Amino acid sequence: MAAPQPPHATRLTPPHGLARPDQVRRRDVVRTLVGVSALNELQYRVNFFLQLFQSLVALATAIAVVALVFLYTPTLGGWSPWELMVLVGVHTALGGVIRSVIQPSMQLLMEDIREGKLDFALTKPVDAQLLVSLRRITVWPLVDVIVGLGVVVVAALQADVSITLVGVAIFPVTLVLGAAMIYCLWLIITTGAFWVVRMEHVAELFNGLYQAGRWPIGLFPGWLRTIFTVLVPLAFAVTLPSEVLTGRAGLLALGGATLFALVLATFTRWFWRLGIKNYAGASA
Repeated sequence: MAAPQPPHATRLTPPHGLARPDQVRRRDVVRTLVGVSALNELQYRVNFFLQLFQSLVALATAIAVVALVFLYTPTLGGWSPWELMVLVGVHTALGGVIRSVIQPSMQLLMEDIREGKLDFALTKPVDAQLLVSLRRITVWPLVDVIVGLGVVVVAALQADVSITLVGVAIFPVTLVLGAAMIYCLWLIITTGAFWVVRMEHVAELFNGLYQAGRWPIGLFPGWLRTIFTVLVPLAFAVTLPSEVLTGRAGLLALGGATLFALVLATFTRWFWRLGIKNYAGASA
């Protein structure tokens, strides 16, 4: 007697207008994550004024330090006061991007790895790296971006240098490359939490090293310049945009920064996937 045949499986299709899970577009994911984070932050609008006050105090402190230095010398490593203020503006703006977009999600990722809660992100029908990189965004530190760019514009106009159209055109490109490099570095540090439980101290070390970025890389000894170029890419992230805008660097430097960013992004992607393979979460 022949065994009964199982009924034919019915293929389920999503309703018209709804995408399958594997067809979720990255653009929609980014829009949703950013929108949710913005709504959460906008509930506390007084934080805007607190952040603005904090940004202005930090900027005033940086200006006071620069002014104090130039009381004793007309130039610092070939940089005039206004050229150095361009660098301070870039440092301030990039710091706002780090505190707003990069650091919050990386700290949340560290917590999820340590507590075994990363499963909730890994099981979503989207790229896990994209999801963990944008899950938590704080809006108000973006005030630093506005303040920093304002300082860049004022300082560049006051500096005794010739601002070229090429420099103005590639300046935002170098800013994006710099932010991408800092993101890669943060993700590499955070991915180390798959093997080392407590990575918060390493993150604090990065924050301390980042403060060195308010000075041109050329002022440091050779071994520190190597560290701030390869291991902590402040040379590309902060100094290079300032050099591009003030005419100290051009397309050749931009090409080198682009190549380094591609290599770093490739390594970061590989290292992230290696960390995922070694993850043992709540479902393990």
